[in-house]
Amino acid sequence: MTLVPPQDRAYFAAFLDLRGKAGVVVGGGAVAALKIQTLLRSGVRVTVIAPRCEALVAELAVLGAIRLERRRFQPGDLVGADIAIAATDDRLVNEAVSAAARALRIPVNVADDAALSSFIMPSVVDRPPLQIAISSAGVSPVLARKVRTLIVAAVPHAFGRLAALAGRFRALSKRRIPDPEARRRFWEAVMDGPVAEAALAGNDDLAARLLHESLGRKDELDKVKIPSGFVSLVGAGPGDPELLTLRALRVMQRASVVLYDHLVSPALVDLVRRDAERIYVGKECDNHALPQAEINRLMVRLAREGKRVVRLKGGDPFIFGRGGEEIETLAAHGIPFEVVPGITAAAGAAAYAGIPLTHRDCADACVFVTGHLKDGAAVLDWTSLARPRQTVVVYMGVGGLAAICEGLAAHGLSPETPAALVERATLPGQRVVEGTLATLAAAAQAAKVRPPALLIVGEVVRLRSRLSCDGYGRAAAETAAAT
Repeated sequence: MTLVPPQDRAYFAAFLDLRGKAGVVVGGGAVAALKIQTLLRSGVRVTVIAPRCEALVAELAVLGAIRLERRRFQPGDLVGADIAIAATDDRLVNEAVSAAARALRIPVNVADDAALSSFIMPSVVDRPPLQIAISSAGVSPVLARKVRTLIVAAVPHAFGRLAALAGRFRALSKRRIPDPEARRRFWEAVMDGPVAEAALAGNDDLAARLLHESLGRKDELDKVKIPSGFVSLVGAGPGDPELLTLRALRVMQRASVVLYDHLVSPALVDLVRRDAERIYVGKECDNHALPQAEINRLMVRLAREGKRVVRLKGGDPFIFGRGGEEIETLAAHGIPFEVVPGITAAAGAAAYAGIPLTHRDCADACVFVTGHLKDGAAVLDWTSLARPRQTVVVYMGVGGLAAICEGLAAHGLSPETPAALVERATLPGQRVVEGTLATLAAAAQAAKVRPPALLIVGEVVRLRSRLSCDGYGRAAAETAAAT
């Protein structure tokens, strides 16, 4: 579980059932009118207190939708209320409403003043009964509205009809499919199949008939019984959540259990389905939460229990991720699996640091190697690595950095060959330390570089001085140079 400090996420997101509850709105202007309409849509019995009001507010009172009292606010007006909203242009009145509500322990919202509010009203995309609420914790309402605009464009109104259809058949599905895991898979098939297609096309009658038939046919229900389980090896990319592939996100949203590494950022783990079990199996140098053999056995056991397992790995599963070893184990035990590739750390680090891995002026080839030490020494194919017009990317090379730089120089590369370390690539704390084979190890020690970091060696590193810019993600990150 990922915990976020309270100061970074101070509000608890919740949907409240206020149907039939009493609400008091103080103010009768345009802002108050919007708040009143929101409360009415939620079934609140609204009383408005304001000496003057907009025509819309007066019209709602004439229609009997609200009770309007044309006078100034008094603290006693909140007695018996379940929710209060202040939307006046008089700060003293707003402060009085906030103080009275807090004294009575009534949730209160003061328009455009988070400090006086005990809750804030989010920007909402309404597809009844589906609701999507967006909040910036009061910091940037404009940004929240921008996000809302993006969601409005992506979520058609028909999603509301589909949600309503699912609600009509929810009780029946529980009776017909009592096992929760099997029932979840049934609904996943519904949302990806002809029932959803009919509903989204506006044919509600056909959608309802297809869904009813699916729940009534034994052969359809047999399909959703828990099978032997399934394992997805998913590449989570180099760290930035925006570099996750769409397929990886879909697979993560369907997982019942997720095994994740230490290179997978908390923000990525947060994208996993909320009710999925999360198991940390991170492996760092000389510090393994679980040995690889135990991870393999755990995947097999969970799959045999009928779980949909996601093995979430930093970068790409098949590039120094031991993905090959894991699928060998799965295949040997007859466990069905898939591999979802991810952006490897080398590609992410190079792009965000402004270092092209190939360039027709100076690099015709690129080689990926692992820099793990064996008995304190870096054992690499130095002859193949120390070639001209080639970029070398070394994974896990921080511990053996000095030996790697010395080995490349000893086997033919000039000590003046440019080299760079990219620490925490694509993440907000990304840092680039530049130098040469002769100077980089000392520069990295002075900068206290820690894993995860990638070493890039080759003439392409020189290009960073003119390619490092905001156009490369976070390429303009902090840089330490060594000459």
